[in-house]
Amino acid sequence: MKILVIGGTGHVGNYLVPKLLKNGHDVYVGTRGQIQPRDAESLQGAKFIKVNARDKENLCALKEERFDVIIDFPGSAKLVWDVLAEGVSHIIACGSLWMFGYPKIVPTPEIGFEKCFDKGYEIRYDDMLKMQAESGKGKAVFTAIMPPNICGPGKIPVDQYGGRSIELHKQMAAGEKVYIPDGPECVIGPCDAEDIAELFALAVENREAAAGQIFNVGSAYSLTTSEFIRAYARIYGVEIPIERVSWEKYIAEINPSKGGWWHFYSPMCPDISKARKLLGYEPRYTPEQTLKRAVDWMREQDLL
Repeated sequence: MKILVIGGTGHVGNYLVPKLLKNGHDVYVGTRGQIQPRDAESLQGAKFIKVNARDKENLCALKEERFDVIIDFPGSAKLVWDVLAEGVSHIIACGSLWMFGYPKIVPTPEIGFEKCFDKGYEIRYDDMLKMQAESGKGKAVFTAIMPPNICGPGKIPVDQYGGRSIELHKQMAAGEKVYIPDGPECVIGPCDAEDIAELFALAVENREAAAGQIFNVGSAYSLTTSEFIRAYARIYGVEIPIERVSWEKYIAEINPSKGGWWHFYSPMCPDISKARKLLGYEPRYTPEQTLKRAVDWMREQDLL
């Protein structure tokens, strides 16, 4: 199949493109040229084309290419759908588990519970539901894949306060105290980018089963907040003291960014049973393994 991967030089794309090439597909990597591939050698055999998926005129120019599958990582799938869905067989979008809003069920199935705290995510999820409703009706079939915390080699893993800060990782590596909110602990779901790429590849190979579906992707289980910190302690070979503080103090003084403290407030434990049943997905890495793989990569890159 002729496949366009928009954002194929990104974290997950660096794992997905080699899988698609290995499966014998004619793969095009769509990029604005701003991000260089992490491992250019692994992308050998792919063709690179300049694509701005937020530019309607640019997308219209792609109609002549007649792609069988378009995969969108940057979050521009709705415009891709509006412009190209009548000439493509399958469009696959990358979303986020957070798009479902604060979950009322854990593990969390692929349903919306309430509006997401992030307006951009809220809009993108509404668009996904519209594309799902139109899937296969004289247009391409639509699939969405919803990862939790994307981890693994190639990107700084989520730190103790929900960001991706090298300095905060250095603090953990030095055994500095970590503050967590008091009360029942949240669960955090680091998932390896290689596992996420595998589900995208399975959706490509199993179009009929993936048609019109929204799939969660993730590890086999998630970690409580304190176990998440202890996992880093084992990886860094230190003791990391944990001190509990009230939620009021945590949000006001310790971790005031909502995008940070939301990691320790909203459970992130995706129910991956549908992906297992329909596509045969099985995660290769545990949360602890993917955190270690990411830290090993940081060390290899002299980031620590």
